[in-house]
Amino acid sequence: MATNIKGPAIFLAQFAGDAAPFNSWDSITKWAASLGYKGVQIPTWNGRLFDLKKAAESKTYCDEVKGVAHANGVEITELSTHLQGQLVAVNPGYDEAFDAFAPAAVHGKPKERQKWAVEQLILAAKASKNLGLKASVTFSGALAWPYVYPWPQRPQGLIETTFGELAKRWKPILDAYDEAGVDVGYEIHPGEDVFDGATFEMFLDALKGHKRCQINYDPSHFVLMHLDYLSFIDIYHERICAFHVKDAELNPTGRQGVYSGYQPWINRAGRFRSLGDGQVDFGAIFSKLSQYGYASWAVLEWECCIKHPEQGAAEGAPFIDSHLIRVTEKAFDDFAGGKTDQAQVNRLLGL
Repeated sequence: MATNIKGPAIFLAQFAGDAAPFNSWDSITKWAASLGYKGVQIPTWNGRLFDLKKAAESKTYCDEVKGVAHANGVEITELSTHLQGQLVAVNPGYDEAFDAFAPAAVHGKPKERQKWAVEQLILAAKASKNLGLKASVTFSGALAWPYVYPWPQRPQGLIETTFGELAKRWKPILDAYDEAGVDVGYEIHPGEDVFDGATFEMFLDALKGHKRCQINYDPSHFVLMHLDYLSFIDIYHERICAFHVKDAELNPTGRQGVYSGYQPWINRAGRFRSLGDGQVDFGAIFSKLSQYGYASWAVLEWECCIKHPEQGAAEGAPFIDSHLIRVTEKAFDDFAGGKTDQAQVNRLLGL
């Protein structure tokens, strides 16, 4: 069955590890294919699976990586630079925590860590080109997030300066992706400065509408923010270049709501869930994306506070597959139509 949306695919970040079959590119792609996945999204920071620097420098290496995937029954969907992307912009209050995402040599050195992150993003642009990919996925990073719900009030100019600085840092990166012919899908995510439609527009405006500034659509974050994730597609569908299929639920109580009261995941009002266990209306999402001609991958991102990842992965492929839509090429009522008869039209209208 031919569909506009490709899939099922799976993001490998939450599965890669030291134990087989999750510890090598060959074995993890075989595992993904055995569950029914047709595509895999690569976490570029995980050296067990992928050598980003080598991929940027060697098309031969990229052909080998693609060859292994193809032999095992899957395609590469996109490269992910979520961890590195966050390090392009980090508020000083988060420096120590974010050092964990970078090499030890740049810990405690924010400017060197940022330089390393930018280099990683550029490498991913070149690697994506060598792999023949058309999109990549990432995070924007955050300078203003500590001030998202402020008291005392934010000083005048803080937000404008934030998005001006974000654009200044990201434009050379986006230019490199443009040269490589690759879109950058920013995952709209609380904790990043680009966390909803309004902030995406501010970012895009600061970038003067850069054509490579796109969206990795993930409805789970919108559920947790109580944002209309279907209307979001209506508004921004022209900028959606990637799709994370992830479920979530928001069950506010008299004790907690959107902010979830500093509780562990299991006790939060807002929680990520395995596909089908949360509140996301995926039938409506796949319909809307198909309506607007989205033709890239539907990629499972497994995150759940209850279910084991391997069960979530096993259930995810058939779940996505069941939502793929073969888009019709004709109207359902064509059988009742006919050729235009202008004389009849004129009679019916009394003309």
